[in-house]
Amino acid sequence: MTAADNRRIAALAGDRAVHRAFGWVHLHEPQMRRWQMEFLAIPAPPFGEAVRAAWFCERFREIGLEDARIDAEGNAVAELRAHKAAADGPVVLLSAHLDTVFPAGTDCAPREEEATILGPGACDNGAGLTALLGLAAALRYAKISPACTIVFAANVGEEGEGDLRGMRALFSDASPYAWRVRSAIALEGSGDATVVDRALGSRRLRVTIGGPGGHSWADAGRANPIMGLAAALVELGKIRLPLKPRTTLNCGVIRGGTSVNSIPELAMADLDLRSVSALELDRTELAVLHSLTRTIDAENQKVGSVALTLQVERIGDRATGALATSSVLYGSLRAVDRHLGLATESRIGSTDANLPLSLGVPALAIGAGGRGWGIHTLQEGYDPTGRELALRRALLLLLDACGLAVSG
Repeated sequence: MTAADNRRIAALAGDRAVHRAFGWVHLHEPQMRRWQMEFLAIPAPPFGEAVRAAWFCERFREIGLEDARIDAEGNAVAELRAHKAAADGPVVLLSAHLDTVFPAGTDCAPREEEATILGPGACDNGAGLTALLGLAAALRYAKISPACTIVFAANVGEEGEGDLRGMRALFSDASPYAWRVRSAIALEGSGDATVVDRALGSRRLRVTIGGPGGHSWADAGRANPIMGLAAALVELGKIRLPLKPRTTLNCGVIRGGTSVNSIPELAMADLDLRSVSALELDRTELAVLHSLTRTIDAENQKVGSVALTLQVERIGDRATGALATSSVLYGSLRAVDRHLGLATESRIGSTDANLPLSLGVPALAIGAGGRGWGIHTLQEGYDPTGRELALRRALLLLLDACGLAVSG
């Protein structure tokens, strides 16, 4: 952050059109709350975000954004175009993910208790999605023409096995924005001063152990995939992981078997490996593969045949990365927070910002205000009280990333 950054943000915050946008945010909390209650009632399980995406596409059109559409991957996308913007000119991406962690069939109907909103996804990412609409509406109301086009995206595939598929599509060669995004801001969860500016890398592995199966009595003694998987997981728990750089290994899902009196034919487990170091991710993945192979070989030796088979599939891969402290976006963030009197809360996280950071595009994820709890549980809740401050922060950061705003 430099003195020039501070002067630029102060000038931007003093612009009359920006004040009109601030005014919209201040006066329209009831509207944002109605939006939030409405879309939270639309389930958006992994790979099942289509209905919620269509709802957002319609809201983008009502607000007055241009070229609102659903792209090939299922993202709801629209634009606030710069005056006389070139078709291949630079853009700034503002996004919030549509999906939740909750599987199809989960009762997602939100309910209100005084100021709070309760229900699956109320905060993650109900807060970010509401902010996405609120910022778009505020900019349109204030008749702000940004210095470069802003792309608004309610994107799919941030959670779990989605593996950032929505963001990957936005940055792919097939996207109209490929190589045009000069900075990306993801709206993620609650908090006024939070920022994820360091990308936590992760690998997701699906381990499948197969066997001949059979009857628990008549075929007793046959190799059992569930028992083999259990032995393998015990051995994985013995892998020594470094504290610095912090690296973790978790088994989050196990499946297998058809009945209590059957020897199963399959057993499966999903593993989550995380580290702030790409090198440690590679080392941990290799250690996991070696451990699994040793364990299954040992299980087969017990029965004297190659009865159990092992298959390991990588089902997720998020690269590490960090926003350079020398970048314009980093300086802008610090200057915005200084102007608003916020103590920047820098964090490491696995968010949609991982993808652009891995491509060398300046990116970060910021909180959308209010307070959340019970994230990723059925008891999730969100209190939007005071979210106006976070939206002012996002608005200033967004417009500065575009260049100086043009007053309407």
